[in-house]
Formats: sequence, C-alpha cells, structure tokens
Amino acid sequence: MTIQDALRPGVQLGRYTVERVQDLPEIDARITFLRHDLGARHMHVHRADDNLAFGVVFPTVPQDSTGVAHILEHVALMGSANYPVPDPFFAMLPRSLNTFMNAFTSSDWTAYPFSTRNTQDYFNLLSVYLDAAFFPLLRYESFRQDGHRLEFETPGDAKSALKLGGVVYNEMKGAMAAPASIMYRAIGKALYPDLTYANNSGGEPNDIPSLTWEDLRAFHARHYHPSNAFFYTYGSLPLEQSLQVIEERVMSKFTPQALDVSIPDQTPFAEPRALALSYPGTDLEGGAQGTVAWKLGRSFDASENLKWSVLSELLLGNPAAPLYHALIESGVGSSLADASGYHDNFREGAFTVGLKGVSAARVNEVEALVLNALQTIARDGIPAELVDSALHQFEIAQKEVSNAGWPYGLKLMMRGLGPWLHGGDPISALNIDVELARLQAARAEHPRLFEEVIEAELLRNPHRATITLTPDADLAARTEAEERALVERLTATFTDEDRQRVLDENAALDAMREADVDHGVLPTLSTADIPTGVPRPAYTTEETPGAIIGRVPQPTSGLVYLDVQVRVNHLPGDLLDLLPLYAFALTRSGAAGLTDVQMTRRVEAVTGGVSASVGSGVAPSELQDLRAAFTLSGKALSRNADALVSVLHDYLTAPQFTPERVRQLLRQRVTALRASVVSSGTDYALRTATAQLTPEGALDERQGGITHLRTLEAAQTDEAIAALLDQFARLQRALLDGRARVCLTAQDADLNLDLTAVTQAFQGTAPDAPVSAALSPRTPVAYTVDTPVAYNVRAYPGVPYTHADNAALLVLSRLLRTTYLQKELRERGGAYGGYATFDPRGGVFGLASYRDPHIARTYGVFDRAQSALASLTDRDLTEAILSASKQLDPLTSPDTVGRLRFYGDLGGYTADVQEAYKARLLAVTQDDLRRVASTYLRADAAANATVAGRNPNAETADAGLTFDVRTL
Repeated sequence: MTIQDALRPGVQLGRYTVERVQDLPEIDARITFLRHDLGARHMHVHRADDNLAFGVVFPTVPQDSTGVAHILEHVALMGSANYPVPDPFFAMLPRSLNTFMNAFTSSDWTAYPFSTRNTQDYFNLLSVYLDAAFFPLLRYESFRQDGHRLEFETPGDAKSALKLGGVVYNEMKGAMAAPASIMYRAIGKALYPDLTYANNSGGEPNDIPSLTWEDLRAFHARHYHPSNAFFYTYGSLPLEQSLQVIEERVMSKFTPQALDVSIPDQTPFAEPRALALSYPGTDLEGGAQGTVAWKLGRSFDASENLKWSVLSELLLGNPAAPLYHALIESGVGSSLADASGYHDNFREGAFTVGLKGVSAARVNEVEALVLNALQTIARDGIPAELVDSALHQFEIAQKEVSNAGWPYGLKLMMRGLGPWLHGGDPISALNIDVELARLQAARAEHPRLFEEVIEAELLRNPHRATITLTPDADLAARTEAEERALVERLTATFTDEDRQRVLDENAALDAMREADVDHGVLPTLSTADIPTGVPRPAYTTEETPGAIIGRVPQPTSGLVYLDVQVRVNHLPGDLLDLLPLYAFALTRSGAAGLTDVQMTRRVEAVTGGVSASVGSGVAPSELQDLRAAFTLSGKALSRNADALVSVLHDYLTAPQFTPERVRQLLRQRVTALRASVVSSGTDYALRTATAQLTPEGALDERQGGITHLRTLEAAQTDEAIAALLDQFARLQRALLDGRARVCLTAQDADLNLDLTAVTQAFQGTAPDAPVSAALSPRTPVAYTVDTPVAYNVRAYPGVPYTHADNAALLVLSRLLRTTYLQKELRERGGAYGGYATFDPRGGVFGLASYRDPHIARTYGVFDRAQSALASLTDRDLTEAILSASKQLDPLTSPDTVGRLRFYGDLGGYTADVQEAYKARLLAVTQDDLRRVASTYLRADAAANATVAGRNPNAETADAGLTFDVRTL
C-alpha cells in the first residue's frame, strides 16, 4: 500500500493534516486536501498521468489601479535568494522540457503554474518557482525595468526630454486601448464599485507611475506568505515527494502570519446604474458596443454556480440560443458584446450580455433590446429540449480528458480555484454530477425554474449596470498629451541633481543587464533528457473510392471524435480565398431542410460540438509543394455516435445558406477580425511579411491576414452576397469532388462505427496538383491602426523540413529568442515581448516584437541579430536545442495523439521522418548556427512588416527602411 492509498482525514504528513480525500471516478482520479500548520492549503489530484503539474496561488486584493499585483508577478520572477540571476524565469524556459510555464494575475489572485512530463524537470521547476514566490530579491532595478521608470528620450543625455517606460507600463498601454480589455475591466468597476474588482489589477497606465518600490515590497510581504498560499499538485508523482520539497524549501523558514484578504459582499444597488466609456478608434458606424451587467449570488456556491453556468449556456451558448438569436436578429449589432456570459471569477458572480459592431448612434438601444428579449423569453418559456441539450454539454465536459488548449491537470486547477479561494467546495467544480442531479430534481419540481431565475435575478434585480463603449477618434492624441502632462507633473520640481539621479539609475539598470550572469546556479536538463522517439499510436486503415479511413483506438472516456478532411488543391483562387468564410458559415447555417436555428439545436442535442476549419501545409522536402485542406470535425458521447455521423453528412452534402444569415455572419466575422488586428498585431505583421516569401505564406495571408479582412469587408453589399452564395454552392460541390481522409478516434467498442454516410459522399475524382499562390511584392509594409504601440516583424525564407539546415534554423530561433531578443526588446526596449520564430514545416524564419513602444530601434535590433553568435557557448547551444525540442513534442491526449499520427503519415511527416529530424536537431553544432545565420538571415532576403499606431517612416528613414503605409 502506498502513502497515497493510506491517506484519510486526520492523517498527519509531517506538519500537514489531511482534511479530505475523495475519489473522482469520472476522471479516474483521487483528490486530497491538506492544511499545513502555517495555514497553507494544498490540493492534490492523484491520477495516472505523466504530465505533472504544480501551481501556487495567492489571493491578492489590490486597493488601487497601480498594478501592484501585476508588477509583483513580473518582478518576483526576476531573481531570488537561491537563484540571484536577473532572469531565472526566462532562463529556465530553455533549460526545461516544460509543457506549460507561466504566471498570471487575475482580479483577486496571482498564480504561478507549470507542468512537465519529466520528473527531474518537475523538481527543477518546483525549486525555482518556490524560491521566486517566497524569497524574491525584488531588486529596485528589476522594479524599474518591468514596472515603470523615467528615461531620457536620448539615452545618456540629461538635457533631453524625459519619458515613461517599463514592460508592464507599455503592456497596459496596449491592453487598455483594446475594447475587449476595457469592457472586461468596466464590468468589475460598474458592478463592484466598493470592492477590489473596481480596480485594474493589471494597472492603469496613468496610475502605474504612482507605485513605489516600497509599496511593491510591502505588498509581497503581506500577500506572498504560506499562511496566504494555496498549493496545487497533479499527476502520478507521489504526493509526499512534493510536500517534502515544499516543507524544506519554504515552510521551515516561516512562522504563522495573519492576513485578512477576504472580499465582502458588494452592497446591493437600490437602482440600476450606467457607465459610459470610450476607446481610441474611428469606426463610428460599427465600432461601438453596449452591454447590460448584473451582480448575482455567490459564485463559490456550487448550486448557484451550476445554475448560472447552465442558464448562460441556455441563453447564449450558441447562435440558436434564444437570447443570442434575438439580439443578433435585431440587426442593431453584429456580434455579442465582449465578455458576454456568466462570470464566476468574481466572488459574487456576474451575468453580462450585449452587442458589439453597433453604430455609435444606436448604442443606447442595446439596453432595451436585452431587457425586452429577456422578458419575452421569461414569458414564453424555454423549451425543455433546450435545457436537456445544455445539460448534455455539461455531461460531455465532465467526461472529456483533453490536453487541447491547456494541460488537463492545470484545467482542473483553474476549475476548482474560485470555490477554493472563496470558501466553497472545489470538488463541486471538478465533479458536477451531484449538483447536476440536484438541478434536475429542482427542475422536475419547478418546470419554470430557469424562467423564474430570469425574472427574479435579472429582470427584477436592481443591481444592474448598463455599459456603453464607443470609439473616440481624438482619444489617442489626448492620451499621448496626458502622458506628456503626467511626465511634466512628475518632473516639475526636478533639479539637475534629480536629472542626474535618473541618469544614474538608468546606468545601474544597464549595468544589471550588461553584467556577466552565471546561469549555472539554475537547475537544468541536458540533451540526454530529450526523447528521441515520437508517439506511434496504433491505427488501422481502409479505403473506398472516395475516402481513406483511419480508426484509432484510444481511452476516450466514452467519447467519439470524428474528423473529415479533404484536400482542396483543385479549387480556383477565388474559392480558396473564400474557404475560411465558408468554414465559418457552414456550421452556423442550416442544412438538410433545417434552418440555422433548427440545425444548431440538433447539433447541441446530440454532439459536443461540430467545427469546420481550413489549413495548409507543404511536403517535407519541397516548399513549393503546397497543399490546402478543409476539415469538418465533431465529437459526441458514444451513444450518439451515429447521430454525429449524420450531422457531418448533412453539413457536407446539404448545407443551406440564406442571404440574411450570410450577411449576419459576414458582419460578425469582419467585427472580430478588425478587433483582432489590434490585439494580435504581430500575427498580422508576420502574415504580411511571410506572404512575400513562400506560397504557403501567400495563401495564409489571403485566407487569414489583412487581405482576407479586406475581402470580407468588400463582400457585404447585396450584389456581393448574391455572388457569394453562388460561390458557396460551387465550393460545396467542389469539396465533394475531393478524396476524404477520415479519422475516427474512440474506444475499442466504438471503432466499428458505420461511416458510410460520410465516405460515400466523396467522389475522389479531383486532381491533387500543388496549389499555386503568387507571392506579394517584396516591399516593407506598415498598417496603421488604433493602438499606442507597435508590432514589428522581419521574416526570412528558409528551407524545407528534410533539408540539412532546417533543424539548425529551429535551434537558431530559440537561441536568438533567449540570448538576444529577450534582452534587447523586452529588458532594454520595454516591449512586452520579443522573440524569434521558425516553423520547421513552413520554412520561414521570423524576428518579432509585441506591444513595442519602438519601431526604428527594433529594426536596428533585428539588423544586429547575428551579433548574438559572437560569444556563443556550449551551454547556450544545449539550451537552444532543449528549447527547440519542445516544439517537436507537443502535449497530446487521447483525443489528439492518433489524429496527429494519421494525418502526419498521410502528409509525409511519418514517425520515421520526424525521428530523423530529431536526430539532426541533436547533432546541431555552433558552427552550424553561425553558418545558417549568415546564409539565411541576409538583408537582401528579408521581408519587413509592422502594425502600429503611427506612420513609421519618419523614424526608419535614417536606416534606409521605407514602408508602404496603409491605413486600416
């Protein structure tokens, strides 16, 4: 018997006391709760999973918007007692084989989680994370680098103008220019004006400079203490091993401390309130949004939380949901407002709903639309079958064990965190069967249960706020002026000595950056720890005239996953360009005689979701051998497997598009893409540059870049929509001319599922020659958008996957990221992110910055990238190879591992080909890195692109870089 098996309430493990043990049979796990004598809480989920996970979470309740919790999260990771190097977090990234490694600040907690499949790596990261959280050095220089600082416009010149800088300061300038971020922060401010949620835990740019170093240290001393800590561990590793390390490294060095971080209930409103906000933007015709928000009951109450989770799914979970449908059908807006839905991340929950893509002149109509729609729903009732479908979605979510998106172990942590921190039962969030049964019983006793909730907790609830967010064309200029005025206020009384002090402090910061750092104090893995093999899950194949079928046996917990992929190389250019819109519209439209509402409700009743997507790739040995594909995927409980096949068949063979529905979907897509340009500017800049280099890059930009956005914007007229419907009909017929590649992943008992209805739909007669995609003209391109920061990219053409230099280019990208760009762009330049990227299969090498205050300086950094190789060491090489290997070993789970092998084999990326690549990766030398850098990172080969809030040419002219500037 193991210690884990012997754990019972009351059992002592050192200074820990077991408080609760419970099996979770739905996920084959056992959960144990312990409390330390110091007051620390510990949750352990024991499960046969080699992807081990850890997290330590501190309730953090800032009383202002200086960003103290957020800046502390950064600075805590910048050197600690046992690891006094200035960048242990970033230095550990290439010394580890982690599958997740990060830290983040929420509105009322800060978390430090990681996961890894290597046991030694787990203990290496555990030691670094514990030391960073509990014993950080919190250097003044680190505070100034990542928090905020004054610096001279001309470095070293005390007579030049002063300006504000800092990583978090620049990050939040970018974040708080994005409508989605503003709306989310507004909900906390509007509904909880007396609580910590009214503050911006990330920091308001105007308030961040008020934070002092002493404030930061005091906040850490109060909040980052074992008495205020919640520890989490997950996986197959024995619990006592983690507890021993935590005891030795942390608990043994502290005494108990009292700290009240409880959050009270917000005093209820006597009447509804309103909050009007703006963001930098010029789209008065479709850039506004309005939302209505309510404060609800306590989110950590299990029954309350499930009730509202289900009701939110009922009202807004899909386009056919009654509230979602009513708002979109009004025509006032194109999509649901940002942050629409139920929020359990506040101690008292919130429900918010509204519209975006609204004309500024009509934004005040949203409140009445929402209230009238809710009144109609409450009066007319919610059909019982919709409630059954919503509950069906929760049943699937409870059963599914997947690492898609996030490691499963950390998903469990996040699900249980809210109740755990606020005094509820975290098990209720991990195993909802008991609460589902209670909800079903309550529903049987009160058939109008959800209608009564709508009436009592929404319509008759005065604790409501209506929030409007409108674009303001002058706001960006006013914000810049306010920033200059803020600097003037901060420096109004500066003497020559004060200006010299700024010089001295910046010199000290530069000295810290320039100092020779011995990262040897940090634990590390070696290249011997890199797995040389790749997963080889078994599967069987069969062929029909129109399809090849792979059947993959996996322990899927009673779910069935079905993917239908078809090559679309034969499509003409106009249809290839519209294929992403077709994929978006297909599963949001009608089919087989059903309207879009009816079809969506059918899908919700029998599946866990159906989605369509578009992808592209090239042959392992030839970048010109471009392949494009369309995939329709779905999942369902095994009892509904036949129904899943039927749904996919109907979408493939009998889709129904109407002008009205396509118009709605176009508006939604355009609104979403416009917003994403500001939040994901680096992605758009990289697509713009890559389109100048490779056929795949050119196709990707046409299908997902700014060219795609322009295509959709131009398709919104009546005439264009009529043409679009004709193109959709051509597309549907052309898809069925192709040969399907069908992958079924399921438990053994479900592998004989009859797929004939899908496979017989395909003719398999289409030609399969490579796609031809013309490159964009080779010229620097800049898109100007409403943002105070920049996203800069330089890209270079590389070589195909099997080329001898490909692995070296991948290693080079990881080396430049950790040894050069991180320091130059983030630490010195103040950008939130700076990195190099190389796609081994796409063959394009990129240098990029994210939320960057600079443009010309950053391109100068790109110019000097090869200088990073001058002092290359063996340790640098080892770390770069370790880091690169993680890109080749994605974290898989039963739902993905077989699919990856099946489609990889069909594309030529077989296990043998991948393992040969790994062998080349492990053999990369320093000479290889220098050679490929000089061969491929040439100025004459580069493509440059930026997305920024200003015309860059005045800044880049001296460097001989002139952009073709385009306003978006």
